Amino acid sequence: MTEVLDTIPKADRIDTGVANVKAITQGLSQALADTYRLVFKSHAYHWNVEGPLFHPIHVLTEAQYTDLFAAADALAERIRALGQLAPFQLDAMAEMSIVKDAGKLPSAQDMVADLAADHEAVAKRMRKAIEAAEKGNDPVTADLLTGRCAAHEKAAWMLRATAK
Repeated sequence: MTEVLDTIPKADRIDTGVANVKAITQGLSQALADTYRLVFKSHAYHWNVEGPLFHPIHVLTEAQYTDLFAAADALAERIRALGQLAPFQLDAMAEMSIVKDAGKLPSAQDMVADLAADHEAVAKRMRKAIEAAEKGNDPVTADLLTGRCAAHEKAAWMLRATAK
């Protein structure tokens, strides 16, 4: 812990017994980047969905991007609570994220399948960050990420059920 504290300016040092702060905040930053990308992607699909599934997808994506936007704030605030800076450049967030843009606007069915796959991938990657938090004696971050992981799994289920 002393090694990490030595890299943080004295005025910003926070010592609550969390070890591996850098690894934990890296996982939180990845979760934040993935969340932010999903906010935009869900919102873009919300705006552009057409066809017989328009209304259920429009309503579902609105609920999801609203949840994701609030989650982004919670993730960034946890990074700050651990004494680190949250990502502040959109390009860096896009690079850090595993969520990618579609090459062209997909059909309604494909939008739903694409978002479901993204939520699954984010949940899978988030488990590594949960593990880092648990190893670093940080149940607060582990709890936050576990809740977000559950939200991504539920989102994927709802999207897949809508696409059937």
